[in-house]
Amino acid sequence: MPAECSTPGSASITVAWAAVNKQSDAFYASAEARALADSVIYYQNADHGWPKNVDMTTRTAPKAESTIDNRGTTTQIELLARVYAATRCPQYGDAMLGGIEFLLAAQYENGGWPQVYPNPTGYHKHITFNDDAMIHVLTVLRAIARGDAPYGFADAALRGAASAAVARGVECILACQIEMEDGKRGWCAQHDEVTLAPAQARTYELPSVSGSEGAQIVRFLMTIEPTTPEIQAAVEGAVAWFQAVKLTGIRVTSTTDATQPTGEDRVVVQDPAAPPLWARFYELGTDKPIFSSRCEVPECESNPFYMRRYSLAEIDNERRVGYSWYGNWPSAVLTEYQAWKAKHP
Repeated sequence: MPAECSTPGSASITVAWAAVNKQSDAFYASAEARALADSVIYYQNADHGWPKNVDMTTRTAPKAESTIDNRGTTTQIELLARVYAATRCPQYGDAMLGGIEFLLAAQYENGGWPQVYPNPTGYHKHITFNDDAMIHVLTVLRAIARGDAPYGFADAALRGAASAAVARGVECILACQIEMEDGKRGWCAQHDEVTLAPAQARTYELPSVSGSEGAQIVRFLMTIEPTTPEIQAAVEGAVAWFQAVKLTGIRVTSTTDATQPTGEDRVVVQDPAAPPLWARFYELGTDKPIFSSRCEVPECESNPFYMRRYSLAEIDNERRVGYSWYGNWPSAVLTEYQAWKAKHP
C-alpha cells in the first residue's frame, strides 16, 4: 500500500461537487482528490450507498438514506473509482466496491431499480426512470462490465455480475415501454415494480408517457452493440412517438408578476418561429399534454387524476413556476437517431 494512503487527505477542496468527475486524470492522484474521496467515504451509509443532493466537498450535511435519484450513489462510485485507479489506495477501492454491490443488490428480479434501497416506501419502490436514475445506474454498470476507464481493474467476477445486471436492466426497459393499439410510445417516469404499469410518483407526477425520461432511455438503447430486433423496435417506436407529439409554434416565457404568490409566472405564448418543444407528461390513451397542481385535497385519495389539467395556465402558480412542464429533451436524440438509423437500416 502506498505510504500516503495511510494519511487522510488534508488538502483544501476547491473543486465544485458538480464537477468532481470532470477533472483531468492527474487531478485524481492529488491530495485534493484524496481529501474529496475521504469526504465521500464519510457520507457512505452502512448499506454502502449514498444520499442525493449533498455537496460532499464538505462534511456539514446530515446523513440521509441511500438512493440512485439525482445521481446519488453513481456519482460517488465513479469518483472513488477514479481516485482508486490513480492512487491504488485500498480504502477507496473498498468503498467503491461496496457501492457497486449496493447497486447489484438493489436491482429487482425483473431488472428494474427502485429509487431508494434497502427499505423503499410509497413511490420510492417503483422502477425509477425519473431524472434518468436507472440509466445512470446502467451506464456505470456497463462501464464496469466492459472494463472501461476508470474501471479497468475490475476482475472477471465483478465484470460478469455487472454485465448480467445490465442485460436484465435492458430487458426491463423493453418490457416497460408503453404500447397502445396503434404502436409503441415511450416510458413513464416510473413504473410499478410488480406489474410494470405506468405509476404515479408525487401527486403532480401522474401515470403518463414522459417526454423527458424516454429521451435518455432511447439514447442508451442506441448505444447497445450489437443491437437486437427488440431494441430496434423499441427505438423506432419511441422515435416515431416523439415525432408525433412534438409541439410547434409555442414557447414558454417566464415573467415577473407581483400579483402571483411567487412573484413570478410562466406562460405559454404563440411563436411560429419557436423550435419544437415536448410536454413533460402526455396522457395515456390520448397523447394530450397534462399538468397538475399538488393534490392536497381528500378527493385525490380516491382519484389521483383529480387535479389533472390540459393547459399550464390551469394549474396553480406554485407548480406552474416550480416544475419543468416543457422541454426540448428529445431534440438531440432525434438528431443522433439519424446516424443510428443509417447504421441499423
